[in-house]
Amino acid sequence: MTKPHDTAFSSFLKDFAENVGKFHKAANVLAGIRNEDIDVGATPKTLVLRRDKVELFRYEPTAEHTVGTPVLIIYGLIGRYTIADLQSDRSLVRGLLAAGIDLWLIDWGRPGRGERWLTMDDYVDDYIHEAVQRICRATGHDKVTLLGICEGGVFTTCYAALHPEKVKNLVLTVTPIDFHADIDDPSADHGLLNIWTRSLAPEDIDRMVDTLGVIPGEFMGSIFSLMTPMRSLTKYNVDLIDTVGDKDKLMKFLRMEKWLADRPDHPGAAGRQWLKELYQENRLVEGRFALSGRIVDLRAIDVPVLNIFALGDHIIPPTCSKALGGKIGSTDYTEVPLLVGHVGLFVSSKSPGKLTKIIAEWLQARDG
Repeated sequence: MTKPHDTAFSSFLKDFAENVGKFHKAANVLAGIRNEDIDVGATPKTLVLRRDKVELFRYEPTAEHTVGTPVLIIYGLIGRYTIADLQSDRSLVRGLLAAGIDLWLIDWGRPGRGERWLTMDDYVDDYIHEAVQRICRATGHDKVTLLGICEGGVFTTCYAALHPEKVKNLVLTVTPIDFHADIDDPSADHGLLNIWTRSLAPEDIDRMVDTLGVIPGEFMGSIFSLMTPMRSLTKYNVDLIDTVGDKDKLMKFLRMEKWLADRPDHPGAAGRQWLKELYQENRLVEGRFALSGRIVDLRAIDVPVLNIFALGDHIIPPTCSKALGGKIGSTDYTEVPLLVGHVGLFVSSKSPGKLTKIIAEWLQARDG
């Protein structure tokens, strides 16, 4: 008679053999894929301006313009803009171009110790301002629409408040405004990054910045991985093996991993402001955040504002983004919550088309 433990062991051997076969298959498939095959941020664009390591690009149009004012995409310093252009069928960039948007982009490049002294003042009042002026000269417009993503949304918000004469519309996606709004959020998992950042001793932040000159990209990458530990543990030995038989899924997986691994260092002085003055001291929403000697007054933003945030966001809690509505001077304020995560807003199989449609229709209604 077969004993139960014999049956269990036989089942284990069978599963083990199947998994070994999958690993061999995965290894063979991956061996045939080159780095250049995993193309992220591949939508054609033209370099218009380079200053230091910062570059301004204009995307090549793919449709007749339906919106007059040019749109400038601004991503943060913590990651790379390529998440908005991950692959052809999951690309906010391609979707907006197809909708007839004149699209521009700032690429911050790869800051190192040489950029250790750059502050948010430099990025907002210097690099962004110069890019806006260049776009205006090139297009004949006196204003631009700003499309900010995550930390880049904070930059664009500050710019709109300090330079309202240069901004036609403001579009924000997964942008933190009230960095302490998560304290009263009933979903504790939404604010893990905020809780961790607030728990840092200010002097430890100073030590890291003074010693390294930057906040290392690898360090921030490890923090984000620790926020979803089970996902981080299983994606290479479960998710990858399960997708290796589907080339489309495999390439999406590899592009995501390429984007995650491509995390530049964050300039030290700007990082000090980001962590201490915003995350810890919450100066922006309290009207105490200053750039270039001027207070960033959110009430000075009186242009149309579209604020899109993710309800499943574990990096920027929805409450931190929603806070913007009651603080600005504009009466034309639109708030759109989407049932996705922070990254899923741009790469989910359902989200890119929806996100593109929301932004394009909103802009066309105000600037068609």
